[in-house]
Amino acid sequence: MTARALPGEQGSGKPGVGGAGGDAAPPPASLVQRLRDVHLQMVDAVLAGDGLGRVAELAAAAADGPVAIIVPRIGVAVLAPAGGEAASQLPALKRYVADRLRDRPAEVPAAVAAEVPIAAGDEALGAVVLLASERAAPPEAGEFLHLTAVASLTEVAVEEAREEVEQNLRGSFLEELRARTELAPEELVRRAARLGTDLSHGAIVLCAELTSDRPRHVVATIAGEHPGALAQHMDDRVYAVLPATGSTEEAAEATTTAARRLATRLQRHGTVGLSSFYLEVADLPRAVQEAELVLEVLRQSDAPIAEDIGTGTYRLLFRVLASHPEEVRAFYQDTVAPIVAYDDQYATDLAGTLEAYLEQNCNMNATAAAIYAHRHTVAYRLERVRELTGLDPMQSEDRERLGLGLKAYRIIAPRLPR
Repeated sequence: MTARALPGEQGSGKPGVGGAGGDAAPPPASLVQRLRDVHLQMVDAVLAGDGLGRVAELAAAAADGPVAIIVPRIGVAVLAPAGGEAASQLPALKRYVADRLRDRPAEVPAAVAAEVPIAAGDEALGAVVLLASERAAPPEAGEFLHLTAVASLTEVAVEEAREEVEQNLRGSFLEELRARTELAPEELVRRAARLGTDLSHGAIVLCAELTSDRPRHVVATIAGEHPGALAQHMDDRVYAVLPATGSTEEAAEATTTAARRLATRLQRHGTVGLSSFYLEVADLPRAVQEAELVLEVLRQSDAPIAEDIGTGTYRLLFRVLASHPEEVRAFYQDTVAPIVAYDDQYATDLAGTLEAYLEQNCNMNATAAAIYAHRHTVAYRLERVRELTGLDPMQSEDRERLGLGLKAYRIIAPRLPR
């Protein structure tokens, strides 16, 4: 990776920093030694984890003037020295470099005395900028700016390698949760902590199927909106573990509220399923399955669900379905399965009529108006429900069972044979 000139750098009216030309005399031995020393210090700063802030300090000292390093790709914009009038120029410099990287017309800020691009091959990544000051820049300033650009490329490589390792670790961690791999709770907490996520107070799992082509944006949004979130794009879905917000007794409610707010924001990118709050880290594999179940229902259900699917009875059913799916299916079979089968065979709508009847607080006239049918038709269909299921919609206890059976049907419908 080498530094090169950005398009339009020539003729900018700024001091040239293109390095030695074909006829330029080689630098004196003392300058060569100084360049080597500064280069080694910059590389040491990068490898020691001191960041580009320290590199900018070394560059400013060597070039005898304020130096800014701007690399949008890794979100870095630093200036050294940090104080003084030059600090106010940083926002304008960030806009200038961003526009140049996007090939937009950009007027060179008046404060720029010289600049060197940061590029990998033909790909421009940012710029090193020397700002004008009361003292004239030394002739060798351009050489130090080039060294700074090379050190900045090293920082980009280190950051991207670190990010790749973290992505692999996040992917491995979430994949093991999806596969329900048997892991000790303390091992889960330890591994999550290495990735910056505290699971010791519980968590919620998010699963999103995207309709947009911006998975990295979605992952970044999750990380930015929910502190400590562990998110990764896997198999055309985004999975995220959202750690508890706080460690108090209100953590479950606070975390649920934050997760639901995040899910609402992400809906512009696709369908989002949330698990309920799980206090025990050992239950996280079940939380992943629950979030996937919610997603499937939201994505595939061809019938509207009046009650908010993230709360109340539906949430309890999802938790049971994630841990004991046979119980939910058995309850469905014992309640509304006969009328669902009857509707499929004869193209009727007994289930829809029953659901409307329950939603209208068992008011026959209101139900008839809701489904655009005569009240006698409603009465006939409810009688058929009683005959087929053995449960009477007019009796409160049977009504409760039928209502729960309809909810069970809605959440397992995507997995029922067609």
